[in-house]
Amino acid sequence: MVLGFSIALIVFSLLLMLLVLMHKGKGGGLSDMFGGGMQSSVGGSSVAERNLDRITVVIGLLWLACIIVLGILMKTSG
Repeated sequence: MVLGFSIALIVFSLLLMLLVLMHKGKGGGLSDMFGGGMQSSVGGSSVAERNLDRITVVIGLLWLACIIVLGILMKTSG
């Protein structure tokens, strides 16, 4: 069971990194260094960006749940 949650944690960690890197930079940070400082003339966020935000939050919550479950399993098995 611990192995399954450990593998899930690795997968969710990789997905979370990928999703965070896919987000559009808001400016003023490291995203400017990599070409994210260009301001678009269209204000607001598109449907794709809002869906990306939702997916990122869900994956982040699943990642957090895996950490909590692994902590509980490690505490009770030891």
